[in-house]
Amino acid sequence: MAVRIRLKRMGRRNRPFYRIDVFDSRTKRDGGSIETVGTYDPHIEDDKAKVVLKKERIQHWLDQGARPTETVLSFLKKEGFVIDMRPKAARQRDRKKAKAKAKSQS
Repeated sequence: MAVRIRLKRMGRRNRPFYRIDVFDSRTKRDGGSIETVGTYDPHIEDDKAKVVLKKERIQHWLDQGARPTETVLSFLKKEGFVIDMRPKAARQRDRKKAKAKAKSQS
């Protein structure tokens, strides 16, 4: 099951409010989510209060292989998360190369 971290639109007409939720990738935008990991309110003036994240839960889902959408990725980068968006095979190949290089230097 492919898991995505994306926005879910809430609020009333002309006053949107978004939840940052974890979804199965096949779920509709406003469908049922697995877990809520944050909120985003674009109408708040204070930039730090616009986005509220549950950092531990987001890190858990990223470790499990969840992929954030572009918008959520920009929120995560502002909060200091380091996310490698390359395919899993490329990340594993780089880890193997780094281990081999470290082994040869010792």
